[in-house]
Amino acid sequence: MPPTPPRSPASRPGRRPQPPRRAARSPVRRRRPRWAVRAATTLSVVVLASAGIGHSVVSSLDANIVRVDAFKDMKNRPRAGHGMNVLLVGTDGRDRITQAERRRYRLGGAPCHCTDTIMIVHISEDRERASVVSLPRDSYAETPPHLDRYSGHPHHGHPIKINAAYAEGGPQLTVKTVEHMTRVKIDHYLEVDFTSFMRTVDVLGGVKVCTARPLKDSYTGLDLPPGTHTLKGGTALQYVRSRHIDADSDLGRMKRQQRFLAALVDRATSSGLLLNPLKFRDVTRAVLGSVRADRGFGTEELLDLGRAMRTFSPSSSEFTTVPIGQMGHVVKGIGSTLKWDPVKSERIFRLLREDKPLATAVPAEAAPGPVASVEVPPQQIRVQVENGTPTVGLAKRVDRALAATGFRATGRPTPAADRSTPRTVISYDPRWDRSARSLSTALPGSTLRAVPGLGPTLKVTVGENFQEVRKVRGETPAVGESRVVRGNEVDCS
Repeated sequence: MPPTPPRSPASRPGRRPQPPRRAARSPVRRRRPRWAVRAATTLSVVVLASAGIGHSVVSSLDANIVRVDAFKDMKNRPRAGHGMNVLLVGTDGRDRITQAERRRYRLGGAPCHCTDTIMIVHISEDRERASVVSLPRDSYAETPPHLDRYSGHPHHGHPIKINAAYAEGGPQLTVKTVEHMTRVKIDHYLEVDFTSFMRTVDVLGGVKVCTARPLKDSYTGLDLPPGTHTLKGGTALQYVRSRHIDADSDLGRMKRQQRFLAALVDRATSSGLLLNPLKFRDVTRAVLGSVRADRGFGTEELLDLGRAMRTFSPSSSEFTTVPIGQMGHVVKGIGSTLKWDPVKSERIFRLLREDKPLATAVPAEAAPGPVASVEVPPQQIRVQVENGTPTVGLAKRVDRALAATGFRATGRPTPAADRSTPRTVISYDPRWDRSARSLSTALPGSTLRAVPGLGPTLKVTVGENFQEVRKVRGETPAVGESRVVRGNEVDCS
C-alpha cells in the first residue's frame, strides 16, 4: 500500500499523530468461557498490535477475519463517550477442534449457539488503560424491539437471559441488548471461539497461573494441584471453563477468567514476543483465523490501536464484574437469573462513558469488627520477616502470628541490618501492590516501601512501633458488591 501523508496533530487534541484511516472504516469514537475464554484471546490481538509491526505483516491478516454486520439498521443508540468500547463475545464453536481433543478436554455435545462470554473492553482515550467489565451470561436483560435472527419476524422487547440474545437475534441483538442495558455505545464487535483460544495459548508457549488450593472439576476434567502451572491450550481451556469448583459457580469462574486474561496479557507484553515479527504473525493468525468482527474493524484499526498502545502493560489494565443486586431472580419461562444492582452497575457504566478508571467506583474499605477484609487472601501472600529492633525473638513472634492469621510466612525470620527501625516497613515489588496493601492491613502502623525487582515475596522489617498482627480475611464481594482487579497481579504472591 503506498504511503499516505500523516494527519496534523491538531486533528485530535491531546493525541499523538497517527496514520489516517480509510474513509470506509468506522472512525474511533470521541476519545480520551466460556466467558473470558475467547474474549481473552481477542484482547490479546489488540495488545499484540502494540509491537508496531509493519503494515505489510498486519494487513495480510485482515482477510482471515470473517465479517458480520453487527450494527445494521441500528437506531436510537447511546451517545458516544470518550475512548473506545469493544464488545467481546465468546461462543462455544468447536468445528475445527479434533475428535481426540474433544474427548481429552471434555468438549463433547452440541454447541448452544449462544454467548456464554460477554465483556465490554474500554480502551481509554489516551490509550494508556484498558478496563474490562464482565457481564454474567445469566444476567437478567430486556431486549429492545428487533427482528428474529432466522425468520425475520418482528419481536417486541421482552425479558431474556443476556446470553440468549445471540441465539435469538445474532450479533445485532447482542449489541442492541448490551447498549440498551448499559447505555454504553459499542464501537466495535469481536467474536471468538474455542479454537482461537487454544491455538493462541499454544503459540504463546503457554500461560502461567498459580493456585493456592487444588482445582478439580469432573465436568471439564481440570485437575490442578496447588502451585504454579504453565497451561497449554487445552488445559487452559479447562481452567477458564470450569464452573463446578466454587460455591458461587459462574461468578467464581469469572474471577479465574479475569486472572487468566491478566496473565495472558502479561505473557504477551513481557516475553519479547511483541518484538518478533514472525511470532507476532503466528499468534495473530491463530487468533484471527477464528474471529468474527464488524466491518469497520480491520488492519487500520489494529495498527492505530497498536501504535497508540505501545506503553500498554498489565499494570494499566483493570477487570471487574458488573455488580449483582439479586441472585436467583426467577423469571417465568426463563428460569433463574442474576439482576444487576441498578445503582452500582450504573456507576460502573458511567465511568466507562466518562473514560475514568473503574477503581474509583470500588473504594477499598476495611470491614468493621475484629477481622478486616482485604483484597488478596492472606493464603496467597508469601512473607519474609526480619527484626529491625533490639528485642530478641520479636521477628519469630511476628512470623508465627502472621502464619496463624493465614499468611505464607517463611518460618525463617532473620535480623535486619538496621536494628533501630522506628516503624514497621513492608517492602514489596510494585507488581504485588495489592498484596502489600492487604498485608499492611494486618500490621497496623506499618509503612509501605516499593522495591522494584523484589519479586513475589514481601519483606516485613518489624519496627519499634509494632503492637499486634490483626486478623484479616480475603475479600469475598457480597451481593451488590464488585471488586476491581488490577492486571499487574496475576500470580500467587
